[in-house]
Amino acid sequence: MNFQNRTVVLGVGGGIAAYKACELARLVVKGRGTIRVAMTRAATRFVQPLTFQAISGGLVLVDLFDPASEATYGHLSLARSADLLVVAPATADLVARLRAGMADDAVTTTALAVTCPVLLAPAMNTRMWRNPVVQENLAALRARGFHVVGPGAGELADGDVGEGRLAEPEEIAVAASRLLGNLDLAGRRVLVTAGPTREPIDPVRFISNPSSGKMGYAVAAVAARRGAEVTLVSGPTVLPDPAGVKVVRVETAEQMAKAVEAESAAMDLFVGAAAVSDYRPQRASASKIKKGTGEETLVLSRTPDILAGLGARWAGAKDGPVLVGFAAETEEVIARAREKLKAKRCDLVVANKVGGPGAGFGGDTNRVALVSTTELAEIEGPKEKVAEAILDWILPVLEGRRPKQG
Repeated sequence: MNFQNRTVVLGVGGGIAAYKACELARLVVKGRGTIRVAMTRAATRFVQPLTFQAISGGLVLVDLFDPASEATYGHLSLARSADLLVVAPATADLVARLRAGMADDAVTTTALAVTCPVLLAPAMNTRMWRNPVVQENLAALRARGFHVVGPGAGELADGDVGEGRLAEPEEIAVAASRLLGNLDLAGRRVLVTAGPTREPIDPVRFISNPSSGKMGYAVAAVAARRGAEVTLVSGPTVLPDPAGVKVVRVETAEQMAKAVEAESAAMDLFVGAAAVSDYRPQRASASKIKKGTGEETLVLSRTPDILAGLGARWAGAKDGPVLVGFAAETEEVIARAREKLKAKRCDLVVANKVGGPGAGFGGDTNRVALVSTTELAEIEGPKEKVAEAILDWILPVLEGRRPKQG
């Protein structure tokens, strides 16, 4: 987490999780950054401004009409100096006022005036978090370009259990560092596959699956933001091209295999997130097959196994690329993932149960297990959060296998 020569403005909302914002401020200072703090009046009921002043080494802005604050900051100098604004905790009330464009306290006034990225870390009771109004407010802020980290799930301060916990300070700090350009994948070449494939039966029918491509697109987008040179080989989706990513569009498994082959020579990391059809019709009709009176038989052939082919190519190579596979299973998820890990010579398999809560095709969230030869970790949340966790796991493996030169 590198904040050197960067100024992070921390906007603290009035929730019990405000005490965790102290640790977040300390992490920015530890990362050699400058931290400046604005607080709502409600926030000062949970943590005294003096605490943040001691951590940051600067005055804390609470009262816009306080002569000392005005003399130190000027009306909007916090907004002018910010490289990033982090609002933590972002309470339900604060999120609503940010959406409305209000400027009635130090935090909302600063947020309305900044031109830098804004990172929100929501924290509230799980019942409030699930309220459609809160979700609508956050969706509107995301559409305006705000970034969101968390919330986590677990036991809340009031005894309820569920989503609504403020993301851990380390998680918020990592997200903040990346928004400021922590390019830990700079100089790396990453190849990602995403989406379904379509295997034609005739010009109007095909074999496919419900994959939306969202998980693979999230991996590609996050890798690009972290500095990688990313190529995304995508089956048919309705998703826009991720920013800064080279996209190769394909239809069939064979086309995807050829595209991967063409791009794979120089890659450092392969992430096979595509839901590639295992079978294709042995013969595709050039014209539409007319419906007959009796039963029809469709003869199938196997499609190329892209991941297994890459694993075989670099089998035994100590400096080969890192290979990551995905496994969508309906039963014995971890056992099947371990089988795939060994059979296809992967470094990591990302496994999830089809139809499980918060997981599966088409959704914006995922719930996966990261399975390697030595460990098992479970990750859940928005697909970009899952993508970050996958790349976090990969990074030390990649550094150990292919250290950066210079």
